[in-house]
Amino acid sequence: MGSHTGELKRMLDINKIRQDFPILSREIDGKPLIYLDSANTSQKPNQVIDAIVDYYKHYNSNVHRTIHKLSEEATAAFEETRELITDFIKADSSQEIIFTANATAAINLVAYSWGRANIKAGDEIILSPMEHHSNLVPWQMLAAERGAKLLFLELTDDGQIDMETAKEWIGPRTKLVAITHMSNVLGTINPVAELAKLAHAQGALILVDGAQSVPHMPISVQELGCDFLAFSLHKMLGPTGVGVLWAKRKILEAMPPFLGGGSMIGVVKLTSFTTNELPFKFEAGTPNIADVIASGAAINYLNNIGMQAVREHEIELSKYALQKFAEFAQYKNGNGAGSDDELVLYGPRDVSKRGGVFSFNLGDIHPHDIGQILSEEGIAIRAGHHCCQPLMRELNVQSTARASFYLYNTKEEIDKLFSALGHARKVLGHVAIR
Repeated sequence: MGSHTGELKRMLDINKIRQDFPILSREIDGKPLIYLDSANTSQKPNQVIDAIVDYYKHYNSNVHRTIHKLSEEATAAFEETRELITDFIKADSSQEIIFTANATAAINLVAYSWGRANIKAGDEIILSPMEHHSNLVPWQMLAAERGAKLLFLELTDDGQIDMETAKEWIGPRTKLVAITHMSNVLGTINPVAELAKLAHAQGALILVDGAQSVPHMPISVQELGCDFLAFSLHKMLGPTGVGVLWAKRKILEAMPPFLGGGSMIGVVKLTSFTTNELPFKFEAGTPNIADVIASGAAINYLNNIGMQAVREHEIELSKYALQKFAEFAQYKNGNGAGSDDELVLYGPRDVSKRGGVFSFNLGDIHPHDIGQILSEEGIAIRAGHHCCQPLMRELNVQSTARASFYLYNTKEEIDKLFSALGHARKVLGHVAIR
């Protein structure tokens, strides 16, 4: 155990890591920036920023379309990222990796292509109340068009999926289970592998929204047992504008193309066309070349640290944050124990079942007011419904404040978060007691 811990500390040298992120040296109104909004988008290391600049300065060219030297270099770097992602999620082949604009686009690709070819009237799509709008609205649109039915799994009091209802509701009419791997509000890590077995036993497929999980823990599509996986690179140190859809090759081969145009074609005639081979069948037009290449630098950065080390670091931060939340809930007006319902924290308390995402409300103080006061202290959190309005209704709130951690965050930053929350409660405390 001791040697493992020592190895972990060597792999995750926080001071060294933080030096790679130029934005973390910024001050906000004279105070050091404390960035606790990585569930929204992560910050970018120098290696990623430099990769973007290097492409535009030295080998800016289109890919897959010509044979001059610049294009050959750009194509090689572009496809290297595809190979890196293949290994990162333990996929069988790089032909299963489809580049999209983001996770939202990846899920929509499945809904429009696979969904419209396979979902019929009376079919059931199983979701959960904790889904991001990106993994909800496309299925609402599809169900309305096809006459399919949406079913929503129930949640336990601490924000986990009730697996008894899952066993009951995933049945013969189920065609698809679409589920987030990790909730961007509750932090809940869902039992995807178990849900996949339930789906497959009924002949259904399972799509996993991995936007919050792929950046934060080791991922193997083989171990998850999923049929589709969608995620975004901007949440895992990469640039914006790059997403990934992974799907089993036999499924992709059977799916009709989504967008038509250049690159996705084989032979084009005046009245017909044939599709290109995978993965290009689903990558119409000029792609986001620079940002895909820089995404490779992000994957390399995470690989050099090790995803298990990233996960262990966030578990330690989550343990510490849960402790601080508990202490804060019992402390009122600086002079002893107070009512513990002044602070409401959502999601599991077991760190093995959650990620470093903490949504909370502080009495009757509006989350936007909390976010504003924290911003004045240089602390960046998110406040709002987090693109999860149905979950907000399930929680009987309109919005929450949310702090989310990543590999560059420290316990000292968590201390400053709670110091600032104490200041917010002191300033607005007259409305904070229920």
